[in-house]
Amino acid sequence: MDLNEKLFTHEGKNIHLIQTNKFKTIQFVVKFKAPLQKETITKRALLPYILRQATNQYTTRAELDKQLDLLYGAGLGIDGSKKGEQHIISFRMELPNEKFIPNSESVNEQALHVLTDVIYNPLLVDTAFDQSIFKREKETLKQRMRSIVDDKLDYAQMRLIDEMCKNESYSLHVLGDEKDLEALDAQTLYEYYKSLLTEDELDIYVVGDFDVKDLKTKLTNAFDKGKRYVSTDKTLAFRNRLSISKSKEIIEKESIQQAKLHIGYRTNCTFNDDQYAALLVFNGIFGGFPNSKLFMNVREKHSLAYYAASRIESYKGLMFVFSGIAPEDYEKALEIIELQFEEMQKGQFDEDILEETKGLLLNDYLETLDHPQGIVELYYQGIIAESNIKPEDLMERIKRVSYDDVVQVGKSITKDTIYLLTNSRGEDDE
Repeated sequence: MDLNEKLFTHEGKNIHLIQTNKFKTIQFVVKFKAPLQKETITKRALLPYILRQATNQYTTRAELDKQLDLLYGAGLGIDGSKKGEQHIISFRMELPNEKFIPNSESVNEQALHVLTDVIYNPLLVDTAFDQSIFKREKETLKQRMRSIVDDKLDYAQMRLIDEMCKNESYSLHVLGDEKDLEALDAQTLYEYYKSLLTEDELDIYVVGDFDVKDLKTKLTNAFDKGKRYVSTDKTLAFRNRLSISKSKEIIEKESIQQAKLHIGYRTNCTFNDDQYAALLVFNGIFGGFPNSKLFMNVREKHSLAYYAASRIESYKGLMFVFSGIAPEDYEKALEIIELQFEEMQKGQFDEDILEETKGLLLNDYLETLDHPQGIVELYYQGIIAESNIKPEDLMERIKRVSYDDVVQVGKSITKDTIYLLTNSRGEDDE
């Protein structure tokens, strides 16, 4: 796809205009970014729930949704996510391109009015968030925190990161901490929200077919909300390298039928490293695709797992293996998984699988670029990593990855933590 990104910086705001005539919609995405911190993560986790409910102009969720319907069914979403040791709050609005709607030249302007109203003008009572909304959404977040234990795959991954990244910011849960949530009140959250608006790094993306000069003016006017005080301290913790002398094993037991075996590795390679494209290929061959060594050997050949896969965390420099196994197969499954990893480090894979994996990676990128939101996320990778690498640059690097590149990057990967969540039956029967 032929994409053309134009970047403008205005009073502490980065405006990214990505032109393409592939879509009949316009996608607005606004991202607030700040370091992961124990003191703020729970507040940031709760804010999307509250801001989506009402504004000073649209005082109920129903009124807000009615206004979105009037904008030809515009969609609005708000969420928080963890990327490396950064926390991002994203506001997304997608609506039909006004070029395809007769007599609708002001649709983009109307949409920006609603979007900025949601971001900057929440429903307040005196100098705090509306108490009824605050209490309801606080309870909603609490239930989400508690429900993670019901999804054993997510729970096992959370526990792996708890143990693997203990005393690191990355171990903070993206949904926050229940004790901190209980102590939070509407006034305190509102005071933090005001500081977030002026201190977070702010990036505004628009994807679609539009007039650059016209939209730049509309965005500048819509987001003219006063002076911002973004911190100049950009020391990124994900650049740290940790030397692992010995991996650790954590085994926990619950009343479950299918055990979860998760393994965490330190890759010592992040998005802005020269070896990153080779790391993507390494992970793809190891466990990223249905043709991978984990899938073909652990699941298919030895029938030791219901599923077996791996993925990388691009900004913290981690790689994770996920597998669901029968509790009695733990030792054998671990042995086969570790054998696949050792074979990768020794270069025991052929050129055919290398080229096939590169093709699969490139197809994944092309599929992601087929969606406006995917385009934004791929371009935003560079912001998180403070890198100038664009999606098209990374794709070219993937094409050039050699067998030796993959072997070399594999030598820098070290196993950190093995986490097993298994059943507790039979212990008292002996």
